[in-house]
Amino acid sequence: MIVIDGEMSGVNPQKNSLVSFGAVDFNNPDRTFYEECRVWEGEDAEIDPEGLAVNGFTEEEVTSPDRQSVEELAQKFYDWMQPIEDKTLCAQNVSLDRLFINDALHRAKINYQFGYRTVDVHTTAYADHMRRGLPILQKNDHSGLNLGKNLNYVGIPEEPRPHNALTGAKSQAEVMSRILYGKKLLPDFEEFDIPEMFLG
Repeated sequence: MIVIDGEMSGVNPQKNSLVSFGAVDFNNPDRTFYEECRVWEGEDAEIDPEGLAVNGFTEEEVTSPDRQSVEELAQKFYDWMQPIEDKTLCAQNVSLDRLFINDALHRAKINYQFGYRTVDVHTTAYADHMRRGLPILQKNDHSGLNLGKNLNYVGIPEEPRPHNALTGAKSQAEVMSRILYGKKLLPDFEEFDIPEMFLG
């Protein structure tokens, strides 16, 4: 399983671009991936200021010709993931990240697309709440279990801002390990104790 996190210039893969991408090889968590890139170019390309506010990049940074292209990032990620046997994607909002990395692979003319069968961190945490009979935080009449809440659920403080794609991927991998196995995964989170309910 590959735990991923993308930072984008907005939320529409037809109009917006990856600006950074992080990943953790869940079964070999010492293997991580992180790269930044400039937005793809074209008349349909858009940069949403709200999208950049999340990741802390400026428009100048994400359009800089000094940064690698999204196609180059995609090629590096494709090469990095080759040793991984199970390439099932996992993320907090995996459907969005999958759309963006698939778009990047397509733009790079790499004949590979990630499938629809994915693992969602939110769904895993939601199901764990249900299994334990715990109330599920609601926001706007649906689940409010965002990544920050899921980190708190497993004993970890929320991520620092601005959001970083590798920090996001590591955080999500740690949430999955603690919920699924009751075990710590990465040294980044060693100082944070696992809540007792996951240890039994």
